[in-house]
Amino acid sequence: MILGFNIGFLEVSIVDVLDIALVSFLLFQVYSLMRGSVAVRIFVGFLSLYLIYLVVRAAEMELLSAILGQFMGVGVIAAIILFQQEIRKFLLLLGKTTSFNSENGFLSNLPWKKRKAGDEFNITPLIEASKSLGGTNTGALIVLSKGSELKFYSESGDLIDAIVSKRLLISIFNKTSPLHDGAVIIHKGRIRAARCVLPVTEKDVPAQFGLRHKAAIGMSEATDTVILIVSEETGQLSVARNGTIFHNLSNQEIRSKINDYLTEDKKKKPKESKKETTEQETVK
Repeated sequence: MILGFNIGFLEVSIVDVLDIALVSFLLFQVYSLMRGSVAVRIFVGFLSLYLIYLVVRAAEMELLSAILGQFMGVGVIAAIILFQQEIRKFLLLLGKTTSFNSENGFLSNLPWKKRKAGDEFNITPLIEASKSLGGTNTGALIVLSKGSELKFYSESGDLIDAIVSKRLLISIFNKTSPLHDGAVIIHKGRIRAARCVLPVTEKDVPAQFGLRHKAAIGMSEATDTVILIVSEETGQLSVARNGTIFHNLSNQEIRSKINDYLTEDKKKKPKESKKETTEQETVK
């Protein structure tokens, strides 16, 4: 038997403490995903209905208990239907953080997972294009991905597969262009597709943000990407990452945000190498 302790007549083991801690962490993650969305009100309504069912059943109201019992009998299926977006976000978050999917994860050491020198690209044309688009109050939505090709989202638009250039981006987002409505997806220095449809966040966002900003936040919640937004109303530049939007940034700040995203994995490796070198010197 695993050692534990007693609280009055209750016998608590280490496994019980671990179980409570894991459930608390899980509930906190679920709350973080639902916070600020309509799902919180749905959850409160669902919980209220369940509490009413318990009270009615305890009071032995057979007819009302039978009616509410039918709802409770399909509670799991109803929860999946009502919270499908939140469940999807939770699974996406789990997939993003797992070591099998990480750039530095277990599978990253396999030969076909090695990063090639050609994976990197010059972001200057992107910065210059966003500057020009902002100067003319031309709206734009640009998604940068360093890992996945985002085929699901690319296939929702028109495939291009061209090298990133300032002129091409300006042409795509020109107000008279048939490709300007939607997002451009960039992967490994190439424009994969334009006029792509992105998921819209369900969070409550400030009124100053339009549909482009909501789509950028939603995309950053669902994928490991960084999204550049050019406001059509003000021409201001913004960046979305991990469900957070950084508003009204300068060109230098945009460059810094994108470089941090593209090189964050490389910054971790030198620290690990330095730690290994220190350990070797200590052994000597």
